[in-house]
Amino acid sequence: MTLLPPDNPFRPKQIYEQVAERMRIDIRTGQFSPESRLPSERELAARFGVGRPAVREAIGALQNEGLVVTRRNSGTYVCGDALHRLATAPAGGAGPSDADFSPTSALDVRAVLEPAIARRAATHAQRDEIAEHYLAQMDSITDVNDAAQRALWNDSDRLFHRQLAVMTGDALFVKIADEVAKAMNQPLWKRLKDDAIYDISRIRLYVSEHRLIYEAIVNGEGDAAAFYVEQHIMRVRRDIAPK
Repeated sequence: MTLLPPDNPFRPKQIYEQVAERMRIDIRTGQFSPESRLPSERELAARFGVGRPAVREAIGALQNEGLVVTRRNSGTYVCGDALHRLATAPAGGAGPSDADFSPTSALDVRAVLEPAIARRAATHAQRDEIAEHYLAQMDSITDVNDAAQRALWNDSDRLFHRQLAVMTGDALFVKIADEVAKAMNQPLWKRLKDDAIYDISRIRLYVSEHRLIYEAIVNGEGDAAAFYVEQHIMRVRRDIAPK
């Protein structure tokens, strides 16, 4: 038996990567022609035998590559220059560490990790100026369609959750939270979040949920803080990765 060297680039592909590759093949072969409207997410999920979250993530990845464009209340369309982009793309596609993490998988990790972080932070029951700074930044958003405000919203959101780990005083929690924050800063996560959370009233709701989490922590209410985190992550999942 021959052992693979430790730096061998082989790795199993995430489901959304496999769906995206199938869709690239369908564009190349004319199944999805330039300027045509793609089937619905449900139809694509049935076609490829996967769940809707994987399809949505695959479409997001293709959007980031400039191969498709989604028009709100209309659908997703193959870009007119998609064949040219595919023909000039680097051979082999993304490298072993280049592909973004699946946002659905990131949410699964957050659902396990963040309630525990909230409980641990609540044992200290102390206010945190940095967390409050991120809350204030989120509260300052008035136009989520403005690129600068949208970027501020995304940064404040992910860094607020990372700061909750800092509030635990546990270096390992912080290290793990750093990895989650990196996943929430990847183009695919931001694409799905921006596409799903585009209404200012939704932003206001998210800000309120963040404040509930924070106030429960600083008041030493660990169970309440964990509950609010769980509910918040469930809402994020419904918004960006509906089943």
